[in-house]
Amino acid sequence: GKLGRYPPWPGKIVNPPKDLKKPRGKKCFFVKFFGTEDHAWIKVEQLKPYHPHKEEMIKINKGKRFQQAVDAVEEFLRKTKGKDQASSHNSTEEKNRRNSSEERGKQSAGEEKRKASLSEGKVKKGTGEGKKRVSSVSSERGSKSPLKRAQDQSPRKRGRPPKDEKDVTIPESSTVKRVMTGTVAGFKWPPNVSEPVKDSDPHFHHFLLSQTEKPAVCYQAITKKLKICEEETGSTSIQAADSTAINGSITPTDKKIGFLGLGLMGSGIVSNLLKMGHTVTVWNRTAEKCDLFIQEGARLGRTPAEVVSTCDITFACVSDPKAAKDLVLGPSGVLQGIRPGKCYVDMSTVDADTVTELAQVIVSRGGRFLEAPVSGNQQLSNDGMLVILAAGDRGLYEDCSSCFQAMGKTSFFLGEVGNAAKMMLIVNMVQGSFMATIAEGLTLAQVTGQSQQTLLDILNQGQLASIFLDQKCQNILQGNFKPDFYLKYIQKDLRLAIALGDSVNHPTPMAAAANEVYKRAKALDQSDNDMSAVYRAYIH
Repeated sequence: GKLGRYPPWPGKIVNPPKDLKKPRGKKCFFVKFFGTEDHAWIKVEQLKPYHPHKEEMIKINKGKRFQQAVDAVEEFLRKTKGKDQASSHNSTEEKNRRNSSEERGKQSAGEEKRKASLSEGKVKKGTGEGKKRVSSVSSERGSKSPLKRAQDQSPRKRGRPPKDEKDVTIPESSTVKRVMTGTVAGFKWPPNVSEPVKDSDPHFHHFLLSQTEKPAVCYQAITKKLKICEEETGSTSIQAADSTAINGSITPTDKKIGFLGLGLMGSGIVSNLLKMGHTVTVWNRTAEKCDLFIQEGARLGRTPAEVVSTCDITFACVSDPKAAKDLVLGPSGVLQGIRPGKCYVDMSTVDADTVTELAQVIVSRGGRFLEAPVSGNQQLSNDGMLVILAAGDRGLYEDCSSCFQAMGKTSFFLGEVGNAAKMMLIVNMVQGSFMATIAEGLTLAQVTGQSQQTLLDILNQGQLASIFLDQKCQNILQGNFKPDFYLKYIQKDLRLAIALGDSVNHPTPMAAAANEVYKRAKALDQSDNDMSAVYRAYIH
């Protein structure tokens, strides 16, 4: 399937680990998917019978990995059938043996069968995987659906054989074989841990990075899985932080939250904070953008200073260094509302010098400061799947835990103020340069008589395949440049990344070349379009 929908996928209902509680709300089952090591909580109404839908599924899905998964289902069913027959035979013999007394005669064959199942099918030690049902899943793109992303993106998973099933339990005779459809919330255990972190939110991990050592981070962001690799020089200080999750949901902080700036990113963030039960006061330079959030339950702040003075933690997400400074230092600005104990979290992507200056003035008034720029776009912001890069006050970072869980899939704590700004600029430098390269390749294909669609198909079959590549190429092929990440902002980030290179005398020739192309696109009035509109800079 295309990005909008993931096709049905076979799986079986298993017993969840004892420390992982069910999500609140509708009844759901914990499912392991055939041909992968993925697990997910699936709502009961998202289940459909396996056998009636089998042929339809195979028609939809021609992929090798899907066929391997179906083969694994059939093998599992064959084993199940044989064991059920043996179990039934043993149960009948046992019943006949016990018919000598009326008391024993009352024992039903069904109970004997259940005992046989339990005795033969011991749960794997430490995993809690008592198998019950065979099922299949499809995932719609939406909030918190890393399972789809994992299966779409991860090159490590391609062609992986099904997990050995020899230790699985015997399915109950009343087994309902089902197929699941709808949005799922996927989850993967850490590979070297037999049980999940107690009370951890399966949708979110914090990462705490030591700045004194070089960490070797092997992190698969798509599956939200924590994997720590150790170097000979010593292990990193990466760890999963304590979570406030209860029954798979987020317990919102009781602190009053303020939010300044309701642009492409800020709007999605505020919406998710409200959905997860946070108390939020909003402000935006153009006040009408606040109306929608007031209807959703937010409070309205008249000025940044008022928001800061009435809230415990105030977040801000604005466009560039000038806007970030004006918001803090300008009339009725953030600084006027700061007094001892007030907390300010700047999520804007700016340079390290700017964020360091803002931190100094906030702290000088007794406030606490955290920088927390985010990696993502409007869609990921709406879905609550941002990656948060934080630095500064470690205690404030921990106080923001439920907020970061509401808006993102992962947060990294990177140490002292300035580190997150530098890292964010490097990430966006790579992304912006890659986008320009994609546009360059598509236009070169066109002028040399090659099919742009075929080029995309080839790239999607190779090691560069990614959601980003596919989405941006689709934008270009369809001529749809509705902003998901403003072109003017990626150009700003390239400019700041080049300046970062200048400050340490490090060459950035790729970023410099890409920056020139984006400047050309801006001259062609593409500033307020998506970054993929850089394509138009190449059209003669």
